[in-house]
Amino acid sequence: MKQGKKYIANAGLVEASKLYDPAEAMELVCKTATAKFDETVEVHVRLGVDSRHADQQVRGAVVLPHGTGKKVRTLVFARGDKASAAEAAGADYVGAEDYVEKITKENWFEFDVVIATPDMMGVIGRLGKVLGPKGLMPNPKAGTVTMDTAKAVTEAKAGKIEYRLDKTNIIHCPIGKASFGTEKLGENFATLLGAIIKAKPAAAKGQYIKSCTVASTMGPGIKVNSAKID
Repeated sequence: MKQGKKYIANAGLVEASKLYDPAEAMELVCKTATAKFDETVEVHVRLGVDSRHADQQVRGAVVLPHGTGKKVRTLVFARGDKASAAEAAGADYVGAEDYVEKITKENWFEFDVVIATPDMMGVIGRLGKVLGPKGLMPNPKAGTVTMDTAKAVTEAKAGKIEYRLDKTNIIHCPIGKASFGTEKLGENFATLLGAIIKAKPAAAKGQYIKSCTVASTMGPGIKVNSAKID
């Protein structure tokens, strides 16, 4: 794949073999985000676990102190008081069977987070095949299956993100925009990594964090010294 002049210039600022301290990495990721749009900064963490085993799964959610910089659209499946509470908290869409129909018949996905009360899981069960692959299916571990719909909506809007292992034992998560600057990105990074470390499975043996890389949308990967994390 041919790389552009900007990418090559930015890659030249990064020592490929160097493990940067978190603060240095955040400073460098901002410096290498030179696109004409506000680039998203992502973290990629390879863990020393095996996602094929149920007792080595790593999954959860955390509210980033400075959010992600993205406007989050919420869809809430609830009835009665819980539906009213979600609306009052600023949910973008609130309903029940009507939204199940809209998603299945119109292939409608104008939302980023799905929240549901426990009693609604039976109603939205048939959406598993379409919401699951997109990472949108409500889950108790992520706090998106809850009776406190107002709190769930508020947290989602404030920048709550879900982290989970993929098949290659890597967690990919956004931690904000390049415009946030070094300090805010650093605090978001520390919050996310702290949550991942806290979620370490008891069955995990040996080195837990194998590697950690940060990168902006169009920028090069910057390796973070995992010894300075855990």
